[in-house]
Amino acid sequence: MITKNFTWINGIFAFLLLLNMGCATSQNTPQGATASEFPQSFTVQVTNPLNRERESVLVLISEADLQRSHRSFNRQAFAVYDGTIEIPSQYNAKDTFNKGIALVLDNMKAGETRKLTVRYRQSGTNQRTYPKRTQAELSKKVGGRFENRKYIGGTFQNIDSLRVPDEVTDHSYYLRYEGPGWESDKVGYRFYLDWRNGVDVFGKKTNAMVLQQVGLDGYDSYHNPQPWGMDILKVGKALGVGSLAIFDNGKAVRVEKTDSTYSKITQNGDVYSSILTDYYGWQVAGQKLNVHSQLSIHAGTRLTRHQMRLENGQPQNISTGLIKDKAAKLVSSKGEAGKSYGYIATYGPQTLNTPPDKVGIAVLFKPQDLITLTQDPLNHVVQLKPSNGQAEYYFLAAWELEPNGIKTEEQFHQYLKRTAEELAHPVQVKVSR
Repeated sequence: MITKNFTWINGIFAFLLLLNMGCATSQNTPQGATASEFPQSFTVQVTNPLNRERESVLVLISEADLQRSHRSFNRQAFAVYDGTIEIPSQYNAKDTFNKGIALVLDNMKAGETRKLTVRYRQSGTNQRTYPKRTQAELSKKVGGRFENRKYIGGTFQNIDSLRVPDEVTDHSYYLRYEGPGWESDKVGYRFYLDWRNGVDVFGKKTNAMVLQQVGLDGYDSYHNPQPWGMDILKVGKALGVGSLAIFDNGKAVRVEKTDSTYSKITQNGDVYSSILTDYYGWQVAGQKLNVHSQLSIHAGTRLTRHQMRLENGQPQNISTGLIKDKAAKLVSSKGEAGKSYGYIATYGPQTLNTPPDKVGIAVLFKPQDLITLTQDPLNHVVQLKPSNGQAEYYFLAAWELEPNGIKTEEQFHQYLKRTAEELAHPVQVKVSR
């Protein structure tokens, strides 16, 4: 009897000891993880150089910095923490221009420096999942056939990449909403993956991801109001918002004639998504160019970043712009290097809805890249000078019906100025050694 009691007491003592050890471990380990899951760590210092608060801050920890400072880092098993709070993050392995860890801080105070911790294990896989706040997709029909450049029959299937068939033209009924789409929790975009190559806007009435359902209830049903929102911008033969072009003989020429076009979803992540499109043999302004064009978006933003690499030629300009609309007033700024990006923008009742809703659209660019602001019969145009075979700019759309949307022209201009200032002052990221 004594022996049994002693054994029972020993068991209770051992249980309490293990429980105490477990509590001590959890107090010193970030929420959602254990020391055994991610035994290695390093810190990343993120600084807001602006003397004001900013929101939805994209932080990119480059692959080059990681390889240089922490060669044992394993992109298949890691998590990022702000103190004890796990920050949604992802590794951009397939991205063309922004390889590395991507994360978004909801806000940063004026002049704040935040110290984040990246925890990882050197081998194995431990993929984290977070609420999905961005998306990129491409969907084509399968099981049918082309007749006179129209796709007859078949059902839509999401794909990772596509060499655009020679039969594809506008309204071929082959690609769902006619091309790739990308979105954040703020807004969605698409571009026509055919001879038009124009960028259009999906206004959203929800913060949820919606692209996966667009165009499944009728090929162009998104031109009419839906519970999630609708296609809100007129594009036609114009630049829409931010379409790639070259200004030649008095007009902006979109990517209309190519030898071939190849598009792929490079990232479809929770906090960052991107699409790469390779245009081979773009015939424009007396040249044949190869352009590698990447569009990307991150959680909490309306901004799309357009980065590109140019080959087989030296174009005098890379141009983009906004569709002209008599109901939408143009404003512009050439910006100031080191202080603010330049921009062109319009705001007014310029949507496809009846009566039209108010929407603001804009293109933003580095002041040092600007050649000139101009126009053609259809567009307000920005001409930019490529540097070392590369070029980039940003574009955005803000619809008054989005959740907590921008409701007035004054609010849109304030938002635009803040955005232009933030682009000129990106957060500073320093990886510890």
